[in-house]
Amino acid sequence: MGHSPGTPSGTAIALDGLGKKFRLTHDRNWTLKATMLAGHRTRYEEFWALRDLSLDIGHGQTFGIIGGNGSGKSTLLKVLAGILRPDEGTARVDGRLSALLELGAGFHPELTGRENVYLNGAILGFTARDIRRRFDDIVGFAELDRFIDEPVRNYSSGMYVRLGFSVAIHVEPEVLLVDEVLAVGDLTFQKRCLERFAQLKADGRTIVVVSHDLDMVGWLCDQTAWIQQGALRAVGPSAEVIDRFATGADGSTGGGTDAAPARARPAFERLSDDDLVKSVGLIDPNGHPTDVVGSGRPVHIRVRYDGQAAGEPVTVALGLYRADGTHVASINSGATTRGVAHDAASPGRAEGPESGAGIIEVDYVVPALPVQPGTYELSVALHDASMRKVLERHTHLLRFEVTPTGVDPQNGLVALGGTWEAR
Repeated sequence: MGHSPGTPSGTAIALDGLGKKFRLTHDRNWTLKATMLAGHRTRYEEFWALRDLSLDIGHGQTFGIIGGNGSGKSTLLKVLAGILRPDEGTARVDGRLSALLELGAGFHPELTGRENVYLNGAILGFTARDIRRRFDDIVGFAELDRFIDEPVRNYSSGMYVRLGFSVAIHVEPEVLLVDEVLAVGDLTFQKRCLERFAQLKADGRTIVVVSHDLDMVGWLCDQTAWIQQGALRAVGPSAEVIDRFATGADGSTGGGTDAAPARARPAFERLSDDDLVKSVGLIDPNGHPTDVVGSGRPVHIRVRYDGQAAGEPVTVALGLYRADGTHVASINSGATTRGVAHDAASPGRAEGPESGAGIIEVDYVVPALPVQPGTYELSVALHDASMRKVLERHTHLLRFEVTPTGVDPQNGLVALGGTWEAR
């Protein structure tokens, strides 16, 4: 989908009443022979993966799309990429499009990495000369120099995604579509990808990201849309839409940005019996729950989860945000070992019962909270030991206040503390 004269000025992507349907077959195990002999007619129903979806994404925006499994997010990207055709409405993209939608999508397994780079480039409209000029950069970013002449069927999942991502970002896209692929790469590769996103954003490129990683969407994307059952539930500033999605609050289908502010949180947030995470809260130096912490003062962040229900070693991850959505820090505990009680004085270590025996209590100990006064929120996630699988996530779960305690005036995000000396 190249430049469209009908696309409004300043709009990179324009969706107008977009709808996409599929046929769901209800009959099983009917062979062609059985169908012919019995005169059987296949029964099916129509399923609308997207319905009446209208949305504009401006040039130069980094835009997030969130929603539960089966909500229509990936279908939307496939429509934008031209893989699927709409059944209703229109989807217009203004600019050269590059898409990284599925692991290894567009790669021929019998061809080498080198041949697939040229094949993908040709599909995107580049000549062999164009690809030759970019080839070394593509291979260097993917770190596949030793394996570029191997058939890609022999590649690991990480090698697949590195090469696919590298091709997608080196063809000078004006619009880049990315669907959840960063979850496959290791942490070093993810960091380099995010740095490249920042560069593309600074160059005025449009990036659309579909992800279940709400912390990453909140940090990376200016605006976010929440899609549920194929319909637009909310669109607006990322922090507000993510909060709506996380709390289940209803959003406007009109695409406005008048999201309600985040609801006030108690000092100790308790979750339902169905959640692995049972409670999250702040503990003051006296061992009491609190929702107020002094800047530069000590605090424990306590997470309680059901180790028995998790059924495997768990890594607890915390994300700290200002109330305006600014990402302050992300930290994780490293996997707690099942059957071993850890020293509670160590940050992020388990204390109490063994992890297979019931409720696990994990404290992250902060000797001096190094942030400026203001309102902050905590996100909590449980990962497996490898950090590749999310067992459970609760975004912007706990809200608390940081109050001023020092006498020296400071501005910015971080409270440096320290003293002045003159000689």
